[in-house]
Amino acid sequence: MVSWLTEELVAQGHDVTLFASGDSQTAAKLEAIVPRALRLDGIHNSLPYNIIALDRVAEQMEEFDVMHFHVDFFHYPVFRNMAQRTLTTLHGRQDLPELPDIYRAFPHMPLVSISNHQRKPVPPVNWMGTVYHGLPAGRLREGTGRGGYLAFLGRICADKGPEQAIEIARRAGMTLKMAAKVDPADQEYYDTVIRPLLDRSPHVEFIGEINDDQKQDFLGNAAALLFPIQWPEPFGLVMIESMACGTPVIAFPCGSVPEILEDGLTGFIVNDVEEAAAACGRLNDLFRPSVRSRFEERFSASAMAREYLRIYQKLVAAGSSSCACVAA
Repeated sequence: MVSWLTEELVAQGHDVTLFASGDSQTAAKLEAIVPRALRLDGIHNSLPYNIIALDRVAEQMEEFDVMHFHVDFFHYPVFRNMAQRTLTTLHGRQDLPELPDIYRAFPHMPLVSISNHQRKPVPPVNWMGTVYHGLPAGRLREGTGRGGYLAFLGRICADKGPEQAIEIARRAGMTLKMAAKVDPADQEYYDTVIRPLLDRSPHVEFIGEINDDQKQDFLGNAAALLFPIQWPEPFGLVMIESMACGTPVIAFPCGSVPEILEDGLTGFIVNDVEEAAAACGRLNDLFRPSVRSRFEERFSASAMAREYLRIYQKLVAAGSSSCACVAA
């Protein structure tokens, strides 16, 4: 998301410095914190490198009109005295018990939520707005849905509702294709719950994890994406990936879903498995070009950048003709 925002801001003529790994591909000025992505070197603890990055940002802070952070709250103590020049996007769930204390300690830091629902557990803070995620408009294109199957895309974990997706497809009498990864933390759930379910579900094709290039065919050929989540999803990127392909989404009303989906236009919001299966019979009521059009209007990278620029302008001096930004 930082990359897509950075590239769109540069494309719109703004001066952007990106603090990231040295192998990052960007049109912005790149300040490399490490030579390449940490995961490629088997490093899973990013905290030391976040500290290094923050120190580098602090060294150059006078060069920037706005410093836009995507590293949770690690930068708060360093930049608290210049909070009016910072913006922090909260990307994760906010209903964890330790988080209210950090927000009460730093209530003046300007924050952005990625959905209005994400804000609910947060105590009163300095909200600057809600900015929905956006994808480059050309990254995915409208598909035909001719595959006629239902799609499930994401991780195999109970929160994502794979059991419910399998049952929805069974009741609807449709094939379900599951493109999903199994993280080590979820291996036991897969082995004890999902694998036995797959073994007795001939209507399900388990594909495993796919890359970004494979999402076009997978989503574009699907009749619909199933998103029967069981937790308060802060955003749900897979929903707008599906919409970018013109593929409607059938989802449970958890977390951000009622904000992202427009019931009867870009998909159906349903309350349970029975309603979801019934909605599969109404997919012909939806118009795939309209689904794609709403993606472009609401969830393209240009739409996301436009909303962030509106907030940046609140933070910079009146009459400023450009905005130099840093994404960390």
